[in-house]
Amino acid sequence: MDIALLIIGLLFCLLGIIGSFLPVLPGPFTAWIGLLILHLTDAIPQDWTFLGITLGISILVWALDYIVPALGTKKFGGTTYGMVGSSIGLILGIIFMGPFGIIIGPFAGAFIGEIINNSSDSSKAIKAAFGSFIGFLAGTFLKFIVSIAFLFLFASKVWDHWDRLF
Repeated sequence: MDIALLIIGLLFCLLGIIGSFLPVLPGPFTAWIGLLILHLTDAIPQDWTFLGITLGISILVWALDYIVPALGTKKFGGTTYGMVGSSIGLILGIIFMGPFGIIIGPFAGAFIGEIINNSSDSSKAIKAAFGSFIGFLAGTFLKFIVSIAFLFLFASKVWDHWDRLF
């Protein structure tokens, strides 16, 4: 049973990394579920302090993921249309352009959102789209770093208790 939990936990950690780039999946929280599943095995001692701290970090990053893009958009004069457009652009970019869409999609989506909101000023829309894009990249980078850290913590726990698992 421990091996099954180990594999499921690892899959959640990997899914968390993927979720760092997809706005519909909470990356760090998903990776944290992988850590929780790992601690449910008989081989890994339950460390509720460790789980509590990592849960707090994942919740903080989840909250910052909403604040950072908004700050980036607001700093460059954007609106909610730009933020929503950035998220929609990311999803469509990934669907139609693959990994390259992660870069182009949010910018194009934010630009289109700002044009819809204020169709008369394209230079303002470009500036706001750039702000939204920078905010999106900052939030994505933060989620990615935390999810990678959780994967390393997962691997470290497995390594420390390898003899009890196998």
